[in-house]
Amino acid sequence: MATQVIMPKLSPTMEEGQLSRWLKKEGDKVSMGEPLAEIDTDKATMEMQALGNGVLRKILIKEGESAPLGQLIAIIAEPDEDISALEQGSAAQAPVPSNKSTEAKPEPAAAAAISSPSPVPAAGEVNGSSDSQARQSANAEPRGGAAGNGSQSGTADATSSGRLIVSPLAARMAAEAGVDLRSLSGTGPGGRIVKRDIEAALSQTKTAGAATPMQVPQHHLRAVESSSSPQTAGPSTYHDEPASEIRRTIARRLVTSLGPIPHFFLTTEIEMDRAAEMRRGINELDPDLRISINDIVIKVAAAALIAHPQVNSSFQDKSVRYYERADIGVAVAIEDGLITPVVRSADGKSLSEIAREVRELAERARHRKLRPEEYTGATFSISNLGMFGIDEFTAVINPPEGAILAVGSMSLRPVVRDGEIVVRQMMRVTMSCDHRVIDGATGAKFLQTLKKILENPLYLVV
Repeated sequence: MATQVIMPKLSPTMEEGQLSRWLKKEGDKVSMGEPLAEIDTDKATMEMQALGNGVLRKILIKEGESAPLGQLIAIIAEPDEDISALEQGSAAQAPVPSNKSTEAKPEPAAAAAISSPSPVPAAGEVNGSSDSQARQSANAEPRGGAAGNGSQSGTADATSSGRLIVSPLAARMAAEAGVDLRSLSGTGPGGRIVKRDIEAALSQTKTAGAATPMQVPQHHLRAVESSSSPQTAGPSTYHDEPASEIRRTIARRLVTSLGPIPHFFLTTEIEMDRAAEMRRGINELDPDLRISINDIVIKVAAAALIAHPQVNSSFQDKSVRYYERADIGVAVAIEDGLITPVVRSADGKSLSEIAREVRELAERARHRKLRPEEYTGATFSISNLGMFGIDEFTAVINPPEGAILAVGSMSLRPVVRDGEIVVRQMMRVTMSCDHRVIDGATGAKFLQTLKKILENPLYLVV
C-alpha cells in the first residue's frame, strides 16, 4: 500500500516547511526510519524520516519550495503500484515559491548556485535587465553530504557543474558592490562563498582604492543616468521577494506580543567596574574559559529571578504560572533573523558552565542545528546589543514569558561619587515587563537586585 509523505511538524512553532534537500531521488528504495529529506523549519534544518518501505515513486515538492503542514510532498509505493489517484489529488496543491533568493540561510543551509539569468525569472528572482542584478537564479544546491547518504560534497558539485556556490546574501552584496564572484575563493561549507568573503574582498578593495578604483555596479550607473530624466518622477520602483520562514515566524510572534501584551519598561544604570575586573581576573587564570560580560549578566539575572519569582512567571488564560528554575533565553542574531537558545537552570550553573553552553548553543544556532527543546520554553530572555555600540534600547517580550532584559553597551562615563566626578564603566539595562503578571514595584525590586549583584559580584559566592 502506498505511503503518503506529508510535510511534518518538526518544531512547536512550525506552520510550514521549506524543502532544503532531498536525500533520495525518484526510483530509490526507501526503508522505514531512513532519512528522506532535509527540511528548513522556522528555527533549524532538520531531517525528515520515511514512515514506510518501498520506492520513492514521486517527488511533489522541489528543493527550495515550501509547503504547509500536512501537505502531500512525496509518494512511497511498490514499483508496480498504481499511484495515479494520489498524483491527481496532489495536482491541486500549490507549493509556496522558493525563499532561497531572499536572505541568506546560516552556514549549513542549502547553498545557491549562480548561473546565467534565465529569460523568464523564477519566483523571487529578477532577470538581468531589471533593477537588481544581485538576485539571479538561486535554486537549492545539495549541501555537503550527510554521513551514509552517498551524496557528494558541495565542492564536488560546484566543480563538476562549473557553477559558483554562493549564499544569496553574498550574491546580493557582491552585485551591489561590483565584486566579481569568480575572483573569490569561498570559505563556507563545500567552498561556498559567504558574507565574510565579500566583506574581505571589499576590505582589500578599500586598501587598494587609490591604485584601483572600485567598480561601480551597473544598476547604480543606470540610476545616475536616469536621475535627470523626467521619467523618474513619481513613486520609486520596487520589487518584492518572499519572506524567509524564520522572518515570517518572527513577524507572526511579534504581532501576538506587543499588541496583546501590555508592555511597560524600566531602565537602570549599573556600575560595571567590579564585574569587569572579576571577568578579567577569571580569564587571566584560565584563558580557555573566555567569560564574557553577557555570561555574567545571565548568571546574575538567573539569581535575581529566583529571588523574585513574580518576574520568573507567565500569564495563562486563567492563572499565573510561576517557574521553579531560571531557564534563560539568550537572543542570538543569525543571517536570516533571530533565535533564542535556552540556558536551562542557569541559576544552578557556574559562570564557566554558562559561558561554554552559550558559545556552543550560539554556534549551533548560526548553523541551524538546534533541536526544538533547545530554543523553546525559556522563562525569561536577555537581548544584548552592547557589542554593536547601542547604549540603550527596549526589547519586545517573547510570549509566553513575562519579561525580557535589554542590555546596552558598557562604556566609560563621568559619574558623581561622594561629591566628586569620577569615571566609571557604566551599562544601561531596560526590562520590558508584562503588566498582567509584573507590577512596577515588582519589576523595580528585581532590577535593584540585579544592579546590586552586578555592582558587587562577590554576592554570587555568598
